[in-house]
Amino acid sequence: MSEVTLDQLRRLLEAARWAPSFGNTQPARFLVGLRGDETYDLILAALTERNRSWAHRAGALLVGLAVRRNAKGEVPYAEYGAGLAAENLALQAVAEGLVVHQMAGFDAEQVRRSFAVPADVEPLVAIAVGVQAEAEVLGEQRDVDRERAPRSRLPLSDLAHTGTWGRPVFPEEPFPEEH
Repeated sequence: MSEVTLDQLRRLLEAARWAPSFGNTQPARFLVGLRGDETYDLILAALTERNRSWAHRAGALLVGLAVRRNAKGEVPYAEYGAGLAAENLALQAVAEGLVVHQMAGFDAEQVRRSFAVPADVEPLVAIAVGVQAEAEVLGEQRDVDRERAPRSRLPLSDLAHTGTWGRPVFPEEPFPEEH
């Protein structure tokens, strides 16, 4: 089982709090549960069965949400702002020696009901935080193999264009694709 301390959790959420957002609207919100508390159990219950099968080992479970309206009206780019906050949280977790797994596999309506989430707030992502476990805890061999497989990404030449679409800024990869 993976422990996450309150101090670590505070630093993760503090990093999320300082994420940039459109017009400083700060749309990101988080439901936060530490293993053993009611919030954790309710978040765990909202996960898909497949995600529950491993996420119960995490030290903390969170749900990232976006506030879509504030006192001034519609919040532009609320999802983008919440995504930036989730990324800051993930980067701080790495600095803390923790790992983060963000999941789309959860029931947003169940989260709404369980936590009385207002209609103008959108549950976007479930987040497990803990220490890296051995791949074997995932059980099924295909999951173990996928966890152990080298990570790959599109080449930079496919991502960054200049002049016209499809003309790469960096036509050749100076680094190997797998990191």
